[in-house]
Amino acid sequence: METNEAHVARMKALQAKQRRKSAAARNPGRGLVLVYTGNGKGKSSSAFGVIARALGWGRKVGVVQFIKGNWTTGERRFFAKFPDQVDWYTMGEGFTWDTQDRDRDVAAAETAFARALAMLTGGGYDLVVLDEINIALRYEYLSGRTVLDGLVARSERTSVILTGRDASSEICEYADLVSEMREVKHPFAAGIKAQRGIDF
Repeated sequence: METNEAHVARMKALQAKQRRKSAAARNPGRGLVLVYTGNGKGKSSSAFGVIARALGWGRKVGVVQFIKGNWTTGERRFFAKFPDQVDWYTMGEGFTWDTQDRDRDVAAAETAFARALAMLTGGGYDLVVLDEINIALRYEYLSGRTVLDGLVARSERTSVILTGRDASSEICEYADLVSEMREVKHPFAAGIKAQRGIDF
């Protein structure tokens, strides 16, 4: 077992290393692009956590949901309590296997991205969450080039979060942060229904 003296010495060395990294870090002078992807649960939930953090600092937030249908969720109910700080648009028509109409899905995704682009470029938002946009890109409801151009054209003030499985390599390369959720175990695989307050 490590002695207290050895532990203190190791922590001091780690502290010094972290302080050097912090001193060398710079403010980019623009909003960041974050990607939450992977086959595990928690991508949208992570984005909603960042929204809560932004609200804590009095930031203005926009949310555009690309796939999820207009059903009631806990997060939507909660963030509705902040009408002056959060603009929330659920513009998808539900899961891709339910709509079964490609033209309709493409039209919905294009309409949603037009709304998102206005938020990204307008200069009025500190954070814009593009929830499940990676799914719209995977199914080619949207052009990757169009989305990337929108990210490049965003206001310097605006940070962006893109969620959904199978984020494209182009989006990941452009992003400042990419986190991948990996499924280890999921209750649905054991026949357990989605739970209110946990899953939605």
